[in-house]
Amino acid sequence: MRVLAKDIAQTCRDTPGETLAVLGWVHRIRELGGITFVILRDRSGMLQLVVSEATEGDAAGLTLESVVKAVGVPALNEKAPGGAELRVHSLECIARAAPELPFQVNGDTGKIGIEAILDHRAFSLRNPKIRAIFKVQSTIIEAFSAYLRSQDFTEIKTSKLVGGGTEGGAELFEVAYFDKKVYLAQSPQIYKQIMVASGLERVFEVAPAYRAEKHDTPRHLNEYVSLDVEMGFIESEKDLIELEKGLLTHIFTEVQRKNAPELALWAAKTPDTEAICKAPLIPYEEALKIAGRESPNGRIFDLNPEAERLLCDWALREQGTDLVFITEFPRRYRPFYTYPLDAVRTMSFDALFRGLEITTGGRRQHDYTALLEALPKFGLTEADIVGYRSFKYGCPPHGGFAVGCERLTQKILGLSNVKEASLFPRDRKRIAP
Repeated sequence: MRVLAKDIAQTCRDTPGETLAVLGWVHRIRELGGITFVILRDRSGMLQLVVSEATEGDAAGLTLESVVKAVGVPALNEKAPGGAELRVHSLECIARAAPELPFQVNGDTGKIGIEAILDHRAFSLRNPKIRAIFKVQSTIIEAFSAYLRSQDFTEIKTSKLVGGGTEGGAELFEVAYFDKKVYLAQSPQIYKQIMVASGLERVFEVAPAYRAEKHDTPRHLNEYVSLDVEMGFIESEKDLIELEKGLLTHIFTEVQRKNAPELALWAAKTPDTEAICKAPLIPYEEALKIAGRESPNGRIFDLNPEAERLLCDWALREQGTDLVFITEFPRRYRPFYTYPLDAVRTMSFDALFRGLEITTGGRRQHDYTALLEALPKFGLTEADIVGYRSFKYGCPPHGGFAVGCERLTQKILGLSNVKEASLFPRDRKRIAP
């Protein structure tokens, strides 16, 4: 029976002398006299194999990254990875790796360029530090879903082929669909709102979203995983902000609990959860002043990436938190369905985390007549919002937000490029592997 590397030491203590089988990849080979020490890597960690001249099988000519099966007796060894080793009786090479590797899996990831990592994505994931990114990301998704279920949210799955956009002008990827043109969904926005109106009240989705924006920066992807939330019967965006604080607190707590080894590989720390709960809410105009973006001569400024970094620096310095919410965005920066606070401001927000916007959200307009009245200001007509016709039959006040999964992963681990947090990133230049 196969035993994982992480369980060898305990198995040795529980049943000393028992013959065990391990399977995995050859991570490192070191010869010392007539003994060969092989570090085997499996999904759980590393194990030292002690291969002698008496070992039967395929020890000769073994190459790095070959897939092997080793059978032997474990022994405790404080100097070995995990505190134990396997003294091998027989070694079988299941799949021999070519001697010329794209790069060294057991080397320093900092010396591997991001393009090489992405060109050889499946191979690069054999590196424990790179693979750690996606173990953390898996916990993020699991914790996101678990927390919302605990708050009586229902998970939904919506179509990614749509007849038009819901974001009021963002570019769309066109798709040939039989004899029609359709588009890849920018977000599940309209579907989330419809599901609230349907009576589900609280819904969430984990799914890809697509943006045909011609960015080429370390913070943008054209396909990303969106963690979407929508909630009915709210009074303002502040209800959503409180929900997100609780949600992020749970995510950070679970990542710390489940992924301490992965965090250590990146020298990363999760935020202080008490500070997250106290994250400040800064109105947009005040945020401009804090970031030095005010407009004394009447010019219109936006919160650009540098301003986001400055605001997070301020929040950490003045409030002791990695998170800050920017509220009351002007209507000119928000889609037509955003609920107005007054003639100029909206009940909307962005969440900035460690220098980067990870969330956009807000209360939505639930009154169909009011939606129609807003359309001309955005160059839209009633034909453009066919999906909202169910609102004619009664829709509760509601709102929601979306968290960029890759961006959140990036900022937890301190990655330099969001593409590192995408298994198979898609941008203006990359459509493979």
